[in-house]
Amino acid sequence: MKNSLTLYKRHRFPSEIIQYTVRLYYRFNLSHRDIEDLLAEKGIVVTHESIRLWCNKFGSVYTRKLKNQHQGYGDTFFLDEVFVKIQGNQLYL
Repeated sequence: MKNSLTLYKRHRFPSEIIQYTVRLYYRFNLSHRDIEDLLAEKGIVVTHESIRLWCNKFGSVYTRKLKNQHQGYGDTFFLDEVFVKIQGNQLYL
């Protein structure tokens, strides 16, 4: 996999800003223009078109990294405080 130096090579903005922007887009389902406004409030001037290009370029890379780091949940799960209504009676399992 590409290291972070070559991944962000020839981009005007630092990698932290690009990562933050892509995270906002995918995590909180914001539009590119909404993210542009949020960054402008912090004094960072970037166009919505740049944000769109970053999301297209880096979104799949971030997804791959997160999936590789995820250990999974295993085959065991636990249920707590389950209430079931049977024939009008509420029962606690």
